[in-house]
Amino acid sequence: MSLRVASRIARRELRGGLKGFRIFLACLALGVAAIAGVGSVRSAIQAGLSDQGAVLLGGDAQVEFTYRFASEAERAWMEEVASEVSEVTDFRSMATVDGETGTERALTQVKSVDAAYPLLGSVVLEPDMPLNEALADRGAVMAPVLADRLGLDPGDTFRLGEQEFTLRARLAREPDDVGQGFGLGPRTIVRTEALEGSGLLAEGSLFETEYRLLLPPGVQLDAVRADALDRFEDTGLSWRDARNGAPGVARFVDRLGAFLVLVGLSGLAVGGIGVSSAVRAYLARKTPVIATLRTLGATRKVIFATYFMQIGALAILGIGIGLVLGALVPLALGPVIAQALPVPALFTLHPAPLLEAALYGVLTALIFTLWPLARAEQVRAATLFRDALASAATWPAPRYIVTTAVLLILLVGLAGLFSGSPFLTLWTAGGILGALVLLALAAGGIRWTARRAAPSARGRPALRWALGAIGGPGEGAGAVVLSLGLGLSVLAAIGQIDGNLRGAIQRDLPEVAPSYFFVDIQPDQIAGFRERLDGDPAVSRVDTAPMLRGIITRINDRPAGEVAPGHWVIEGDRGVTYSDTPDDRTTVTAGEWWPEDYDGPPQVSFAAEEAEEMGLALGDTLTVNILGRDITAEITSFRAVDFSNAGIGFIMSMSPSALQGAPHTFIATVYAEQEAEAQILRDLADAYPNITAISVRDAIDRVSDLLAGIGEAVRWGAAATLLTGLLVIIGAAAAGEGARTYEAAVLKTLGASRGRILASFALRAALLGGAAAIVALAAGIAGGWAVSVFVMETSYTVMWLPALGIIAGGVTATLLSGLAFAWRPLAARPAQVLRARE
Repeated sequence: MSLRVASRIARRELRGGLKGFRIFLACLALGVAAIAGVGSVRSAIQAGLSDQGAVLLGGDAQVEFTYRFASEAERAWMEEVASEVSEVTDFRSMATVDGETGTERALTQVKSVDAAYPLLGSVVLEPDMPLNEALADRGAVMAPVLADRLGLDPGDTFRLGEQEFTLRARLAREPDDVGQGFGLGPRTIVRTEALEGSGLLAEGSLFETEYRLLLPPGVQLDAVRADALDRFEDTGLSWRDARNGAPGVARFVDRLGAFLVLVGLSGLAVGGIGVSSAVRAYLARKTPVIATLRTLGATRKVIFATYFMQIGALAILGIGIGLVLGALVPLALGPVIAQALPVPALFTLHPAPLLEAALYGVLTALIFTLWPLARAEQVRAATLFRDALASAATWPAPRYIVTTAVLLILLVGLAGLFSGSPFLTLWTAGGILGALVLLALAAGGIRWTARRAAPSARGRPALRWALGAIGGPGEGAGAVVLSLGLGLSVLAAIGQIDGNLRGAIQRDLPEVAPSYFFVDIQPDQIAGFRERLDGDPAVSRVDTAPMLRGIITRINDRPAGEVAPGHWVIEGDRGVTYSDTPDDRTTVTAGEWWPEDYDGPPQVSFAAEEAEEMGLALGDTLTVNILGRDITAEITSFRAVDFSNAGIGFIMSMSPSALQGAPHTFIATVYAEQEAEAQILRDLADAYPNITAISVRDAIDRVSDLLAGIGEAVRWGAAATLLTGLLVIIGAAAAGEGARTYEAAVLKTLGASRGRILASFALRAALLGGAAAIVALAAGIAGGWAVSVFVMETSYTVMWLPALGIIAGGVTATLLSGLAFAWRPLAARPAQVLRARE
C-alpha cells in the first residue's frame, strides 16, 4: 500500500517537468557517456585485433627462436602440421649510404623474409609492384622516413653490414607491422638468402627467427600448441597464435583504456556532487509539499519512497542519455577514429562497456542521492515548514550510512574487476576519496573564515557582502569547492604525473645515459673496439659485456610459469652475461660471487629486486635455455641491478665455465661528449660494418613521442571531468539566482549601486574559485607525487607552470559562471521582489 501511494505521488510530481534537474541529468549523462565512449573504443580495437589476429601475426600460429634458426627436427615438425610455412628474421642494423658529401648512416629494423612471405595480407609498395619482384637480386624495400633520411630513391644502393642492396620501392604498408611490437628504427625488408656474407646473422648475433604457420582447416590451435611445447619444451621455443596476434598492442590498449575509465570515474564522482546538490535543492523547494504530506499522515517510508522513485526515474533517464551518447558517438566518429589508429578497429554496438558504464552510473547515483533523501526523511512535520534540510540532522540514520559504504565498496570492487588493475583502482579510489574529504574540510574552513573575516571588512562593502554570503547558510560554497576542486584536482594530478614522467625521460636520463649502445660486436672485434675508444679524450666511460639471451624454463625443476606466474622475467628471453669477478659498480646484496677461475657446476647471480618478486632464494636452481641448450645453475648470490640509468643491466650473470663454448657477441655502452658522437660512430661503423649502433637520444625521443600521445588522451579524459565540474558550478549558480535576486533587491533598497552589487557577486565567485583551486592544487600535487613515486617509481618535481594555470582556471571558471547568473538579479525591481517575499 505504501509503495503504491508513493508511486502515485511520484508520478504526479514528475508532471512538473525537469526544472531544476537539467544539471542533474547533464552530470550523470556526461560521466556515463565518457566511460561508455572510452569502453566502446577500447572494445572496438580489441574486436579488431581479434578479428584480424591472423593477419597481424602473419599466420594462424608463430613459432619463435632467439639467436638461431629452427633445427631440422623443428622444421620437419612445422612442415608436418602446417599447410604453409614462412621464415622471417628480425634484427637491428645500420643502413649505410656512400654519397658525395660523405657517408650517411641510420638505424633500421631489418626484416628478412623468404619467398612465401606474407602468408596472409599483402605488402603495399610505392611504386606498386609485387614484393618478390622488389626483393629479387638483392633488392630491398624501405620505410619512406628512412629513405628520406638517407636521401635514397628507387634504384639507389645502400649497405647492410658488408652486403650491398638496391632500393626498389618504398614500404607503404606491411600487414604484420602491428604484431611486431615497438621498434627502435624504421623498417627495411630484404631476402634472408641475400644476407649471406653481410656478417649480420653470424653465430651469437642478436636476431629473432619467426616461423609463421598456416594450419589446415579444422586443426585445433590448442592441440598444435600442446604438441609443440611437449616435443620442444627444452629448446627455447616460443609460441604465439592468432587468438592474440598483437599481444603488446592489446595489453597497451587495455591498460590505457582502463586508466581512462578510472579518469572517467573521477568525472562521475564530480557529477555525483552535482547530483547531490540538485537533489538537496529540489527537496528544499518541495518543503511545503512534504510538509503537507506529513500532515495528512504520510509516513517516513512513503516520503522516502516517493522522492527515491522520482530521483531514480530521472537518474535512469540521465544514465540512458549517457549510454546512447557513449554508444553512438564512437559509431558516428568510427571512420575518423579508425583512420587515425595504427591498429584495426571494429566499430559496432559493444554491450559490455555499456553495461559497465550503466553499473557505474547507477552506483554513483545511489551513493550521492541516498544521503540527502535520508536527511529529508528524518525531519518532523512541524519542522518542515521552517527550512527542512537546514534543520535536519547532518548525519542520516545508520542504515543509510552502512548502505552508502557498501555501495562505495561495490563500486570500487567492480572498477578493480573491470579494469584488471586492482592496485591502480585502489590508488584512484583512495585519491578521489582523499580529495573529497580534503575539499569538504576546506569548504567548511572557507565558510568559517568568511564569517570571521566579514566584520573586519568595514569600509569595503562589496568585500564584506561577498564574505557574508560565502559564510552564510544559503550560499552553495560546498558544491562549488567540491565540484570544481575535484575536477581541478584530477587535472592537476594528471598534469604533474605527465610532466614528471616526461621530465624523467627527457631531463634526468640524458644526464646519466650513454650516447650509444653498440651490439653484435664479435669476440675478435672487441679489442679493436676498445682501442679506438679508450684513448679518446671525449669519451668518459666505456662499458662492455658478453651478451647472450636465454629463456628461464624451470625453477627448482618446476615449470617457471608455475613458480612465478605472469612475471615479466619469465615471459620471454632475457639477457645473460658472464664474469670472473664483479666489476666496481656491482653490489652483491646477498650470498657470494664464485671464486676467480671457478670451473665447477654452473652458478648464477640474479637481480635482487626481481628475485624477491619471484620468491627466489639462495640455493634455488634455474634452468635457462640458451641457443637450444639447457643450462641448470644454482643461485649463489643476489645483486642490485638498476635498469633506470640506461646502462648495461642483466637479470642473470653466470659463471664463465657455464657458458664455455657458447657462440656469443659483446655489447657496449659509450659515454661521450655530444660533439664527438658523430665521429665515433663513423670510425666504428667503417671499421666494423656488422656492428649496430643505437642512439640513446633517439630511443628517448621515440618513447617521449609515445608518452605525449598517451598524455594527450589522458588530458582529454581529465577535461571531461573538469567540464562536469563546470556544469555543477553552473547548477549551483543557477540554484542561487533567487537568493541573489532577493539580496540585490534589499541592497538596492538600502542605496547600493548596481556596480557595487556586481562587484560583490564577482568577488564571492572569485574567492570561491581561488580557494577551490588552491586546495585542488595541493591535492593534485600530493596525488601526482604519490603516483610518480610509488606507482611510476620516478623522481618528482612540482610542475609550477601547469599548477599556476590550475589556479587561474579555477578563478576564471567560477567568476564567469557567477557573473552569467548575476544580470537578472541586478535587473530585478526591488518592489516586485520584496512584495513577493512577504
